[in-house]
Amino acid sequence: MTEKINDLDNYLDNHYIHRSNWLRAAVLGANDGILSTASIAIGVAAASDMREPVILATLAGLVAGALSMAAGEYVSVSSQTDVEKADIEREKIELKEMPKLELQRLAEIYEKRGLKKDTALTVAKELTEHDALGAHIRDELGINEISQAKPMQAAFASGAAFTVGGLLPFLVTLFLPLKSMEYSLYGFALFFLIILGALAARTGGSSIAKAIIRITFWGTIAMGLTALVGYFFNVNVG
Repeated sequence: MTEKINDLDNYLDNHYIHRSNWLRAAVLGANDGILSTASIAIGVAAASDMREPVILATLAGLVAGALSMAAGEYVSVSSQTDVEKADIEREKIELKEMPKLELQRLAEIYEKRGLKKDTALTVAKELTEHDALGAHIRDELGINEISQAKPMQAAFASGAAFTVGGLLPFLVTLFLPLKSMEYSLYGFALFFLIILGALAARTGGSSIAKAIIRITFWGTIAMGLTALVGYFFNVNVG
């Protein structure tokens, strides 16, 4: 019996949906960190013949971006949490004021999923007796432990991932030769993005090739357009 339970746990561990919330925030943060700081550095490097402005602009972009990413993610996910809480409170009132109608709604949901009418009603009754609110939150509202919004987790994952991602091109501005630095930044940023795309795809169980192509394409466009802006202004600081 113990072996069967362990096998079931291992089977569930092979699914990736439970990682979706933090993985989305972390990948978005790291991708933004690499792309934003690299693009800023490329734009300034293309317009300047000194290292200091490149370093300063990149560092400022890194700090501002990390804080903005964390704050934005927190506000966004908090708004989702507020909506979820409001729906749950509304569901509590409906269960209290019209339990029969709520039971019928639950049965209809199960019937639409493929159960026979009598079976659906029986399942709805049994789940209602066990945990009426939990059943409606899960099956009527579609909220569960996996999809439930977690503002602090999302904010920390985004901010930390942006910082880590942004540090990579920032180190390039510190140590690589100034001459043709924009090309070095592009090459290293693209390399970092490819590694990130592959790791994210592997962690999420999706196609590594598609992730790499997608992240390379959009990364090239973003950095290329920023470099054009830098070349267009061509402001030499000195």
